[in-house]
Amino acid sequence: MFQTASIIISVAALLSWANYKYIRLPSTIGVMLISLLASIALVAFGEAEIGFRGRLAQLVAGIDFHAVVFHGLLPFLLFAGALHVDLNDLKREWLAVTLLALLGTAVSMFAVAGGLYLILSWLGLPAPWIGCLLFGALISPTDPVAVLGIMKAVGAPKAIETQIAGESLFNDGVGVVAFTALLAVAAGESLPSPTGAAILLIREAGGGIFVGAAIGALATQLLRRVDRYQIEILLTLAVAMGSYAVAEAVHASAPIAVVAAGLFIGNQGRASSMSPETERRVDEFWELIDEFLNIVLFLLMGLEVLVLPLRAASFWAGVAAIVVSLLARWIIVAAIAGMLRTAGRELCGGAVVILTWGGLRGGVSLALALALPLADYRDTLFAAAYIVVVFSIVVQGLTVGAVIRAMRPTDRRLLRGVGRHE
Repeated sequence: MFQTASIIISVAALLSWANYKYIRLPSTIGVMLISLLASIALVAFGEAEIGFRGRLAQLVAGIDFHAVVFHGLLPFLLFAGALHVDLNDLKREWLAVTLLALLGTAVSMFAVAGGLYLILSWLGLPAPWIGCLLFGALISPTDPVAVLGIMKAVGAPKAIETQIAGESLFNDGVGVVAFTALLAVAAGESLPSPTGAAILLIREAGGGIFVGAAIGALATQLLRRVDRYQIEILLTLAVAMGSYAVAEAVHASAPIAVVAAGLFIGNQGRASSMSPETERRVDEFWELIDEFLNIVLFLLMGLEVLVLPLRAASFWAGVAAIVVSLLARWIIVAAIAGMLRTAGRELCGGAVVILTWGGLRGGVSLALALALPLADYRDTLFAAAYIVVVFSIVVQGLTVGAVIRAMRPTDRRLLRGVGRHE
């Protein structure tokens, strides 16, 4: 484990240096793009470099990506993201965030599943309805790890940044609960009733919020009684790891728990329990953790192509999945914009485009894809998920800034936020 971690971290550091020195892309995208292109080159060389490629592929295959994401990186990345979200901004955008995170994710799951089911049948790669629903559940949630860093880098308007960040922080709970329930159905268990599914979601989300808020409140009281930044940073680490672990132990949503704890520490804890020196040190520490772990995660995603079961038909399935997922998100965001307009909280047309193009997918989707059941359709769906994630991060991530700049002059309401009128 130590040798594998040493190799991964060393490669991540070198690629990060090379990207900063020569390529100048956002660090996470640059590292992923370099590792992806290098992996594709190794695959293209084939037999000529089979020795090195084989050893590297064996190294990548030996990494449990699902465990690395959900039990290694995600607690820290979610906490770092939530720590810098202003709760007042989130309250102003609560209706848009709630609709996008709950209704948007649920409807998108079925829309993506339906479109993919038809296209895979047409391509001669039929997958059962339950498999397509699993794909819809893993690809519909926007990824907080991908979204938060890129939104900061491109300078998105505050209202749009809050909507996308808030949605991505909370919709993981919906996606993971739906995926877990559908995975049980694929294994032969009975499909939960709508009431049972609603109760499960409320228990997971409500339990996660309770656990995170309780641990955040306890940590705030401890922070208030000490003024030594080393101890206070250690307490924030304990909150990030402890809230995730406790939520898993009581079968609540661990991602939502760590988000709730991060919001509590980043707002109430910051305002009442931290000196200016501590606040600066805590922010610097978590910015470093966020940058470092993001680079490691995006490097691993780029290297995954070495073990990707990609065939020509699977490639076209991935292209179709890109179109289906983007179209489904655009329709759903437009419908939610209509609901908000009816409620007197207008969401302008430009924001629909930004929210659609800025809804990135990332490591969480890949981690869930690796948990797909061992069936004939697994390789096709995993390859499709990988292609969607790569397109999302590289193409959408690199162009979302241009989309935001193009939309902002057309409607100044983007700068004022949902629910405020000129």
